[in-house]
Amino acid sequence: MKKKRMIKAANAGARGTKYRRKPVRGAGTRAAAAPPGARQVVRRLKAELAAAQARIAELTALAERDVLLDIFNRRGFARELHRSIAFIKRYDATGALIVLDVDHLKPINDTFGHAAGDEVLKAVAGVLSEVVRSSDVIGRLGGDEFGVLLWHLSEADARAKAAELEHAIDSLSFTFDGQTVHAGASAGVAVLDRRVNPVRALEEADRAMYVRKAQRRHEARA
Repeated sequence: MKKKRMIKAANAGARGTKYRRKPVRGAGTRAAAAPPGARQVVRRLKAELAAAQARIAELTALAERDVLLDIFNRRGFARELHRSIAFIKRYDATGALIVLDVDHLKPINDTFGHAAGDEVLKAVAGVLSEVVRSSDVIGRLGGDEFGVLLWHLSEADARAKAAELEHAIDSLSFTFDGQTVHAGASAGVAVLDRRVNPVRALEEADRAMYVRKAQRRHEARA
């Protein structure tokens, strides 16, 4: 009997016992406060990151600009051309690419020096900026060659604009060492639509420019 009472007491004690999970250190407690000065370090790092990103953007922009003329260089102009053709294909828009080659720049460089040639190039870039719309894009493709990217116009309008640019550049005159000289320009046009790609467009406008240059030489000799 004594043994049975002891077993019952043990069972009763077991049923009455409440087990509690051992608390995990740190669980349910507030996160430890940041060490002194950590916020200042984070702010400084964020400021340095922002400055680095701004510098990268600045260097990228410089890599796509012509230093002499402050317009797009070939790389920047090609990027704009790719982006524009992508827009044209997506929205079935229209546009045109004009490639211009400055006439007589080499003789001017050879006779009066490269500073004179630079003056001619700056004047040509100024004319292009004045004649085209602010939404259009101009760039120096290299040497004495320029590109003009025009938005929302027909082929007839693009050819009329090319003739206008030729006339405006032909009208420029320069005086070097007491001599008055003219440069002039020949322009070729490529129509941009959803079927064209950037490489083909540049090649087409370039070929048209050389045809136009030959035509102008023939007209000058006639």
